[in-house]
Amino acid sequence: MGELRYLELSALEDKFGRYGVRLHELARGIDQNAVVPDRPTQSISVEDTFEHDLPLSETEPIIRRLAEKLWSASRKESRVARTVVLKLKTSDFKILKRSYTPSSPPSACEELTEIALRLPERVDLDPGRRYRLVGVGLSNFREAEGTTGQPWLFE
Repeated sequence: MGELRYLELSALEDKFGRYGVRLHELARGIDQNAVVPDRPTQSISVEDTFEHDLPLSETEPIIRRLAEKLWSASRKESRVARTVVLKLKTSDFKILKRSYTPSSPPSACEELTEIALRLPERVDLDPGRRYRLVGVGLSNFREAEGTTGQPWLFE
């Protein structure tokens, strides 16, 4: 955006069409869209970029750690996430995402972790491919449908 700020509107319109006007405004801090604070969460994710690219076979402990971190973060939400997402970025910066929506939302960290660990099986991945980033996310948030926990002792 910093570089776009120095371009004339006509140059941006020539290059990007109608979207050039929008880029021109954004590069100058002009945005008429309303700020909507406290919107419901759409997704939560955690990811880790590696110092050295890794084969998929070496990512299991990382996925486990990320799933634990994600589970902890998701406990702060009043709504429940239905979909688990795994994100992989290859050494050539291609992003692969796989997701799964179980019949009922993950109810424990272990369940979330197992789903995340099975997601690479959903695509034919080259065993020789190396990855520079792994992420685990939750999306498709919905209102909780009643409590499924243990009833109170003296009800």
